[in-house]
Order: sequence, then structure tokens, then C-alpha cells
Amino acid sequence: MITVVDYGVGNIGAITNMAEYLGIDARPSGDPKEIESAAKLVLPGVGAFDKAMATLRNRKLVDPLNHAVRERRVPVLGICLGMQLLARSSEEGSETGLGWINADVKRIRLPATSSLKVPHIGWLEIKPRRESALFDRSNRRERFYFDHSYFVDCDDPNDVTAVIDYGEELCCAVSSNNVSGVQFHPEKSHRFGMRVLEAFGKL
Repeated sequence: MITVVDYGVGNIGAITNMAEYLGIDARPSGDPKEIESAAKLVLPGVGAFDKAMATLRNRKLVDPLNHAVRERRVPVLGICLGMQLLARSSEEGSETGLGWINADVKRIRLPATSSLKVPHIGWLEIKPRRESALFDRSNRRERFYFDHSYFVDCDDPNDVTAVIDYGEELCCAVSSNNVSGVQFHPEKSHRFGMRVLEAFGKL
């Protein structure tokens, strides 16, 4: 079963509805004991980095998450802001992140002459960088829905599993041991998002 971390920040219903459609047992929970003993975790998130981290701490969820992910090494998938929370810090604020990925979150900066906009909202094709549990390097072309102003900048390029071209090449998916993250919204990305969630469910 997948436990979707319910801390009041994220599209909990959309994620669990997609999982139910795929025949995956996924249930939301904000109970520290259930999160600590979970078999798999999804960490969603929308909004600001500092508010999300402060909420996790105020609800006493950081220690249970660390126990599950760092000690028991259960598979975890961070989604959108949830992926950014996997990093050490963010330029968006001053709170310390979970630090499960050796990375920091940086603002998307575009040249003044660029016709692109920040935040980046819309569909974009991804480019897998290496084989991983969620992506392969086949010729399959996949497009996902994004809504973000920040991206995860990894210390180790091997932790980057997919990128997008948006002014420059930006990381949009990470993986290190049992920790994975995607900057896009699988729950809004139709069949492509279903495939990613199904791949995570099979881990």
C-alpha cells in the first residue's frame, strides 16, 4: 500500500483517485505512526517551501518520515513541491529541507530577452537522462504538466533522471537509492502521469 502524506499541502484527492483507477491501494494519512510504518510513501506539495516544511515540523511528521525513508529505506516519491522538499534548502525561503537528496532548490532565471515566463505553467516533454525505476531511455516521448518557479539542482548528475528544456536544461526528476522525485504533476498528466504512478506502485 502507498501512504500519501496528508499535511494539508498538495493534491491528495487527485493522487489517490488516480491510484484507485490504476488498481493501486493508496490512502492518505497524517498520522505519524502510520507514516513511520508505511510500506511506500508519496510526498505531495503545492505552494511555498518554507510553509510546507514548517507544516511538516508542526505536525510532528519529519521524524516519522526520516525513520521510514532513512532507516527503513521504504520507497518514497516526492511530487512537485514535494520533490523540492527532498533537497537541503531552497532559495525560496530559509527553512531546512529533508535533505534526502544532495541538492538545493534554485529559482528559474531567464534572460530578459526570453519569451518564456516564470512561473512555468503548462505541458512540456521530458528527456530521460538515465535508466531508473520511473523512466527508461526508450524512444517513447512523454509530456507532463508543470507549475513551478523553482527547480532542484543536484550535486551529483547521476541523481538526475530526467530534464526539461526551459531556457536552459533543468532537472525535473531525481532518484537516489529509495528516494525519487518528479517536478511535474502526475495526477494532472493523464496517461503519462498514470504510467509514472503505476511504475512507482510496482517498486
